[in-house]
This record gives sequence, C-alpha cells and structure tokens, in this order.
Amino acid sequence: MDAGPERCRTCAVVGNSGNLKGSHYGALIDSSDVIIRMNKAPTSGYEQDVGSRTTHHIMYPESAIDLDNTTSLVLFPFKTLDLQWLPGAITNGSHITFSRTRLRAKIKANKDLVRVLNPVFMKYVHEVWLDYYGKYPSTGFMALILALHICDEVNVYGFGKDGNGNWHHYWETLTNKKLKTGNHPGDYEYNVTRKLSEIHKLEIYKGW
Repeated sequence: MDAGPERCRTCAVVGNSGNLKGSHYGALIDSSDVIIRMNKAPTSGYEQDVGSRTTHHIMYPESAIDLDNTTSLVLFPFKTLDLQWLPGAITNGSHITFSRTRLRAKIKANKDLVRVLNPVFMKYVHEVWLDYYGKYPSTGFMALILALHICDEVNVYGFGKDGNGNWHHYWETLTNKKLKTGNHPGDYEYNVTRKLSEIHKLEIYKGW
C-alpha cells in the first residue's frame, strides 16, 4: 500500500449496512485507490450501489469467503484459534473446522497478499477510540480506524442504520420493518464516526 510522496491515497471503507440499497455509490467507491470491505460483503448483483472492486478484504474464520488473486486478505484475529486456522485455510486445508459455528477448512486467497492485524490494535481501538465501551470494537469500526492510519483521504460507506432506523445488511430482505436496535454498540461507534466527520477526518456517505 505504498504511495509516492506526491500522491494522495483515497480510501473507501465499505460497510454492509442496508443504507447502501439504492445509493448508487458504486462508481464512486470503485474510483478509490484503496477499497476495504469486510466479512461476507457480496458485490455481484449489487455493483451499482456497492461497486465491484476490492483491494483489501477483512475477515475472520467465521466470515471467511473466497477472494480473487488481486485482493489482499486481512485477518482480524479475535482469538488464538483464528491465528491457528489461517495457515491451513489458505494452503492444504485447516484441521480447525469448528469454533462458535462451523468453519470453512479451505478458502481461495493469494498467499502473497495475506496480512494479519496485530491484536494489540484491537486493544488500542477499544481503549483510545471507544473509551472501553462494549466488549470489543466491531470489525467495521476497526477497519475505519485502520484506514485513518494508512490513508490520506477516508470515505465511509454503508455504516449505521438505514433511513428507517433498522440495522440490516444490504443483501438481506428486511422482513420485520418494526425491528429497531436499542443500546446497540453500533450506535456508540457511529457517533464517534460522526464526530470524526465533523472535524473533517473522514467523509460519511449515509446512503438511504
């Protein structure tokens, strides 16, 4: 992810919120130098709203998917088992196939483009950015803070609730529109994100 001294590196951190539906952000997202997605994050069939390019895909074993040969796999290890799972999963198959749920024994990924986030970073985000709120930071919020450290310009998409106050994923059909979250950790994280936007550290694209 090196950039020359005269280059401004633009980064899109693309969350999975349902507010991306109908946003038509796809072309804008794809114009970024670095495009970070996380967990399942399908793009096929959703290109108009979420784009088609991915440079870095963040995951952990429970959310692992196959990647193309040009995308960096970034492992966010939440537990020791995650670190033990990775080597086998990207080679001949991991012997670790169950954690909280059944895990994929093998995934497609370019072994030369694998990165592992130091677990100390999670502790840093929890302490410094969230003031110990919640059990641990969400994957999306850690991705956002990571982008602030490596990018010159950070644009955030697909974070927070949709326009009706619902928390769901853009690829899901919301069957109960009366569902709202109460004291969801996402509320606190989104408020921190909003404050960062107010002081021009990043730009939030709120969708619909």
